[in-house]
Amino acid sequence: MNRPEIHVEFAAELHLFVPGERRGGATALRTDGVSALGHVVESLGVPLTEVGALVVDGREVPTAHVPAAGESVTVRPVRRPQQVPGAPLRFLLDVHLGTLARRLRLLGVDTAYESTDIGDPALAARSAAEQRVMLSRDRGLLRRRELWAGAFVYSTRPEDQLRDVLDRFQPRLRPWTRCTACNGLLREASKEEVADQLKGGTQRSYDVFAQCRECGRAYWKGAHHEQLEAIVERALAEFSPGRSV
Repeated sequence: MNRPEIHVEFAAELHLFVPGERRGGATALRTDGVSALGHVVESLGVPLTEVGALVVDGREVPTAHVPAAGESVTVRPVRRPQQVPGAPLRFLLDVHLGTLARRLRLLGVDTAYESTDIGDPALAARSAAEQRVMLSRDRGLLRRRELWAGAFVYSTRPEDQLRDVLDRFQPRLRPWTRCTACNGLLREASKEEVADQLKGGTQRSYDVFAQCRECGRAYWKGAHHEQLEAIVERALAEFSPGRSV
């Protein structure tokens, strides 16, 4: 049985995922004649979470399309900002993205985070159950069919990770409204309400506090506030509605 030959070209944004010999333009590929194009693309290393469109001979096709001999396939990246229909935009991060999780929460973005490795099946199931976009650098996890939605985190640097997620999804930013420890919503609190969490110097120096409605953690403008304020100001300047481009 002759295996159909097709030609596949990947957009430059997807070159990270494919072997070097497939980064220079359209290259030939033998298929089995029965596998869907989505499966073919994933077998070459690209998670479908990163694919914006599959174009065959100039027309866009679904991932279920079975490529025929002689077809030319172009794999395009996700369009930005990416629209995630069907639920409020919220995220789930795996164990390796703790700093990114805290920074998203700092900006008021609904962000669940697993601080222990609960395994890919459990993460995918939680993504589906809570309708959260799974953020991960684990390509195997992002290929799981039960995921509700997902996205690859391209950088290993938290600053770049945050910028990439904000650019890709453009979530609504509401800084200082969520607990960076548990993702719960904050409320104003009196000094008396959080007194058991304050040391002597803090109790004497600060009068404005917030407290998490879920875990009870207290917040105030302490020694690291300027650093956190800088993260917030950069995000608002770059990604708030009405910003200059």
